[in-house]
Amino acid sequence: MITSDFHMHTTYCDGKNTAEEMIQSAIQKGLTAVGLSGHGYTSFDDSYCMSKEQSVQYAKEVTALKEKYRGQIRVLLGVEQDYFGGKPIIDTDYVIGSVHYLHLGDGRYVPIDEHPDELIQAVKEGFSGDFYAAAQAYFQCVGDVVRATGADIIGHFDLITKFCERGVDIDFGNARWRHAYTDAIDRLIPYGKPFEINTGAISRGYRKTPYPAMPMMRYIASQGGMFIFSSDSHTKDNIAYQFDIWEPICRAFNTRIVSSPR
Repeated sequence: MITSDFHMHTTYCDGKNTAEEMIQSAIQKGLTAVGLSGHGYTSFDDSYCMSKEQSVQYAKEVTALKEKYRGQIRVLLGVEQDYFGGKPIIDTDYVIGSVHYLHLGDGRYVPIDEHPDELIQAVKEGFSGDFYAAAQAYFQCVGDVVRATGADIIGHFDLITKFCERGVDIDFGNARWRHAYTDAIDRLIPYGKPFEINTGAISRGYRKTPYPAMPMMRYIASQGGMFIFSSDSHTKDNIAYQFDIWEPICRAFNTRIVSSPR
């Protein structure tokens, strides 16, 4: 049984509940360890992330909450750092490294997880409508995310598929698609960092399965990679979302699941 969750967001960034409310909910759900992972600062887009000042205050509050709840639950201070944001600006217990944008050049970074129409338009403008070229650019960044962010966890590996059930047409059997993601996996495996099994898009109604997709998960497992469960929760109600459902499914093909970022 998975009793830890290290990917969640609070009112310091784009979450709906305070850090303490998230911790209290985790205790109520029977978790033994929890990690807060506010979106790290990115200079070109402050719409979703913590500012520099908020980052410092966030670190202070979570550090205080560690002590307040010591003996009830293990609390870790984390950050989810975007590839294009570089290294975190605060010291943390762990880092989740993620890619949330397509870089179209000329200082243009388009989020891939906000709206399907925005993603489709970005592919048209930046990649002449060739989704597989966009996917290659995305996975090139994902394959470099540990180096770029200092990540201890590889976040939602195939986030670019968030809207595949909402109008973004992807042929998962396409050879270019498979080459793009297997190349990224091959580059990441030597770091020995766990890939998330992330149920966030399920809880928000975008997908029916976790990130990464099952073929990717199987390939990671076949290459000796390991996994860590995360809810990517933005509300206290979604902490550890469907871990009980997906753990036995994922273990069925010999996935190695760890319970701590380090």
